[in-house]
Amino acid sequence: MSAADSATAPVRIGVLGAASVAWRRMLPALAAAAGVEITALASRELARATRFTDRFGGVPVRGYAELLARPDVDAVYLALPNGLHHRWAAAALRAGKHVLGEKPLTTEAAATADLLRLAGQRNLVLRENFTPAHHPMHGVVRDLLAAGRLGALRHLTGSFCFPPLPGGDVRYRADLGGGALLDAGVYPLRLAQLLLGDEDRLEVSGAVLRIDPASGVDVSGSALLATRSGVIVTAEFGFEHSYASRYQLWGAAARLAVDRAFTPPPEHRPVLRIDEQDHTEELVLAAADQYACTATAFAVAVRAARSGAPATAPDAAATLRTAELVDEIRATARRITVPGSG
Repeated sequence: MSAADSATAPVRIGVLGAASVAWRRMLPALAAAAGVEITALASRELARATRFTDRFGGVPVRGYAELLARPDVDAVYLALPNGLHHRWAAAALRAGKHVLGEKPLTTEAAATADLLRLAGQRNLVLRENFTPAHHPMHGVVRDLLAAGRLGALRHLTGSFCFPPLPGGDVRYRADLGGGALLDAGVYPLRLAQLLLGDEDRLEVSGAVLRIDPASGVDVSGSALLATRSGVIVTAEFGFEHSYASRYQLWGAAARLAVDRAFTPPPEHRPVLRIDEQDHTEELVLAAADQYACTATAFAVAVRAARSGAPATAPDAAATLRTAELVDEIRATARRITVPGSG
């Protein structure tokens, strides 16, 4: 394929896994993205794969290895349980496929580093599907911080919690990388990195994890972190709460709050509320589809790499640091057995 053809040819996507997030969020975005074609979807159950391809197109495939062997797949969207991410992302990269992997990219930092190294060696695009990074509202918040609108930043609190899941949900499976830290906790952790920048390195000071003895996974928790410049960060997460998806930045001059922050619907118009001593201001932003933005950005990166551009992810360091923070939280956390369980 010539460089000109590489820049315009559709990115042919194969999907590994028939997960709920794929059905609800990413496959509608990928199917609608310009220059993207869903060519195959693999599941352990052919009937399940067929249900997806009936809606989004492509060929249903039984088995993940079979999909990776297909010549009509340029890139893979990985929507498997967390504990399977490293194995199948590595297999996809070795098969010459670009990879968009659901977050968390893997369940531990060493495995994440391995995938980043593997992608770099082959000049393949590897992206962790952290969709909030593609929503413009967080760029507006960064600009307000940089302009001094809040004064010197003192504290950032991020919360992503939701009610208990059905008992058979994969997120209660310890052997498949379940638990609230990996499923929900990575959102406020990565958000803090996104807003504060990796140059002001976040470090873990302490954490608490509530453990369900029946499943062995953490069902909620909180982590206390700080940057080297002294900004305090609190991350709250779990699936035993009423719903919350928000963050707050508290500075010397003002406080900024954002609700529906991590998974806003495409039609949602974010509201940034800024509270000062004697004044409150609300900035209403334009709606944006972070899933569509993510799909488009991945396709653009793949086409660029096919044309010979370096495929190194601009957020590779942040992806690895998130995984390191998860490892640090696990290593330092006080574990509390959930009362009334087991």
